[in-house]
Amino acid sequence: MIRRCYTGLDADQLRAEVLARLRRELTVDAAFFATVDPGTVLFTSAVADEPLGAVTEQFIANEFGQDDVNKFAVLAGGPEPVRSLGQATRGDWRASRRYVELMRPLGLGDELRAALMSNGRCWGVLCLHREDADAGFTDHEIQLVRRLAPHLGEGLRRGLRGALPEDAADAGRSAGREPAEAPPRIGPGVVVLDRMLRPLSATPEAEHWLSELGPIGELPVAVRAVAARMQLDQVTTRLKIRTHRGEWLEIQASRLGEDGQTVVVIEPVTPAQLGSLLLELHGLTPAQQRVTELVLRGYSTRQIVEQLCLSPHTVQEHVRAAFDKVGVGSRRELVSVLLRGSASPG
Repeated sequence: MIRRCYTGLDADQLRAEVLARLRRELTVDAAFFATVDPGTVLFTSAVADEPLGAVTEQFIANEFGQDDVNKFAVLAGGPEPVRSLGQATRGDWRASRRYVELMRPLGLGDELRAALMSNGRCWGVLCLHREDADAGFTDHEIQLVRRLAPHLGEGLRRGLRGALPEDAADAGRSAGREPAEAPPRIGPGVVVLDRMLRPLSATPEAEHWLSELGPIGELPVAVRAVAARMQLDQVTTRLKIRTHRGEWLEIQASRLGEDGQTVVVIEPVTPAQLGSLLLELHGLTPAQQRVTELVLRGYSTRQIVEQLCLSPHTVQEHVRAAFDKVGVGSRRELVSVLLRGSASPG
């Protein structure tokens, strides 16, 4: 399983393989496996076994709109990213609202949750369920998932990074032909949800982006997650998500008036607008990110030295590390890949 995390599988492939292999090692009666926006730990895509799939909306409402134990965001921000419900409640599962209202009626007992971390950021979450019984997950089983979790996080990060779509015009010219006229770009779309997060209306642009994020007729998990978090915090909430076609979108939810409605704006973003997320996707450390951000703004080595109070040697080391991780050999290529979205020469 660990080796497969480093073979470039996309999120769907990695999830399918990991869940199949995990079931050979321990009893799993139902599983939930999601990718998340590392800035907010909000779900961006998810797969759920039955009977979990039938109550996805209730689980999202619990995760982002109610107080409870063993939340994914807490695991991601704490010293221990893997913990069972039994550990979190000291054996009293009834101390969890999620268990009482959702899991127990479904015939589920203990759950084992993991925040899948890489470079200090959460890229996905995993939740394994057992049927309702006195015995929960054992220490050995918890240790197994704890060992796998950082590798799964790294696998999700690598899969999400992928290859940025090459600019169509540059691709055509490199092949020795004039590129065809690019299709019109789809702009921002707007969806209005009622207080129960059911769609009331959507612009044609929003319908296009919703179809890119999930099956037609279903509200994508990313939209439901950002809207549920907004309802809890009562402040504008946003996340970034990548479609299967490789396009990056920002989803933003805000309160609409006083009647409990929510307005969700879905709009495309360029690589230059992704900010530190794009650097994190390439595995740059915080120190490397600070130097690289200045390189992308056109700073010289001397200016970076003065700005960050580093030695020239340290700056050059960080720049070389950025070149290696992004797969380029010059500042010009670095800017081309990270700000314009052109494919790296390698």
